[in-house]
Amino acid sequence: MEFSILAQVLALTVTVFTLLGVVSAIEAVMKTRTAQGAVAWVIVLLTFPYIAVPVYWIFGRTKFDGYVEQRKAVEEALKSTQQATSDAIWPNSVETDDLCNTFRTLLPLARTAVTVGNDVRLLVNGEATHTALLNAIHGAQQHVYLVYYIIRDDQIGAELINALIVKAQQGLPVHVIYDEIGSRTFARSPLLSRALSHGVNIVPFNTTRGRRNRFQLNFRNHRKLACIDSRLALLGGHNVGREYLGQDPKIGPWRDTHLQIQGPAVLAMELTFAADWRWAKGEQLQLSFTKPSESRHGKQVLIFPSDPSSEFEEAGLMYHQLISEAKQRLWITSPYFIPDHSIISALQLAVLRGVDVRVMIPDNPDGPMVAMANWSYTKELLPAGVKVFRYGPGFMHQKVTLVDNDLCAIGTANFDNRSFKLAFEITALINDEEFALEVQQMLEADFASALEVSAQHFSHRPFWFRPAMALARLFSPVL
Repeated sequence: MEFSILAQVLALTVTVFTLLGVVSAIEAVMKTRTAQGAVAWVIVLLTFPYIAVPVYWIFGRTKFDGYVEQRKAVEEALKSTQQATSDAIWPNSVETDDLCNTFRTLLPLARTAVTVGNDVRLLVNGEATHTALLNAIHGAQQHVYLVYYIIRDDQIGAELINALIVKAQQGLPVHVIYDEIGSRTFARSPLLSRALSHGVNIVPFNTTRGRRNRFQLNFRNHRKLACIDSRLALLGGHNVGREYLGQDPKIGPWRDTHLQIQGPAVLAMELTFAADWRWAKGEQLQLSFTKPSESRHGKQVLIFPSDPSSEFEEAGLMYHQLISEAKQRLWITSPYFIPDHSIISALQLAVLRGVDVRVMIPDNPDGPMVAMANWSYTKELLPAGVKVFRYGPGFMHQKVTLVDNDLCAIGTANFDNRSFKLAFEITALINDEEFALEVQQMLEADFASALEVSAQHFSHRPFWFRPAMALARLFSPVL
């Protein structure tokens, strides 16, 4: 009798999961943005419904329910702030006719102005970035706004929190957002409790807030942004933790790039923070801007935030534009190089029109699936003449793109499905020959420490290598 009941329960469970797999597969076909992603989900949902169904409903969504409506509310609430920002940066904004083609194309997506009069400084690796961040906080006189994907409860995290506590006790507004998935250990740490008890206003981004979002973990705030007094900001690849300074013995050396920006472009970054704060905290941030000098000198900068609430894949379109604009040179560095077919085609076309196209990825990627996917896309790029380099001295985490002799992009967005469609990212695009030369020299040093991949690297591989590449390629849209 008990066996019969158990058999009935098992049969019912199989039937339920099979039906849920079919329903989920139909939903994936209807809503997944790419055919490749839809096919990947359909295969796993119909083949392994017991595992794939809950995974799909946690990770498979491509629209951030709630934030879509919230974005409209944010933009409405920020109208007065946006006007104040516009008034503040207008003397430093650039007329549309004077913009380079890339800025002119991306401006409608960026929702901010292109500004001049900016001082931009490269911060190469963790020591320089951490020192610059602490110095900026120590010098704050009005407010401190930070958002980070990862904050660790370690010595580096403690140094940051201690600096923030000092400013909070001086009476400055100190607002911090952390991603509750990326910073899941920090969310339960004594360091967070200490920060809260000493007046630091620190909150999770709350991607799981709301009934529709309770079980979804797919959307992440991947930004790394610090804004100080509306006069100085930092953004780039570095989170807050000892591994980003190369101090984690399990990971080893860490290669990354950050930016420090002073000038009117900082106001655009504060508006981005205000929108994130509105969602995370549920309150309007009262921004107060000091009108910057009217200097028309300095570097031309476009701040480009992107997020999954847009009807466009903003980060993907940004990279498409950079690729299509290249005439002599296109150098790309990314730790996660898992592009879609359109990006691959654009890179191939760039080579065919005579562009020096180079892609640098880490030799020790983050996980075996990412590693196999990287090899798969490398194999497709080589025949067209794209040069692929694998950086070996440590884990390379920088997200830097250099176009020709005057345009570069540095920020938080990777060349993968997650950054294109699912993550909150921010990128600074700089149009300046002097700064582009600095970036060129930095990347030349990286290329000198990297191994160029050739067709021979695919020969004499074990029998499982090609099937593993194919499998990783198949599932790359959901990595």
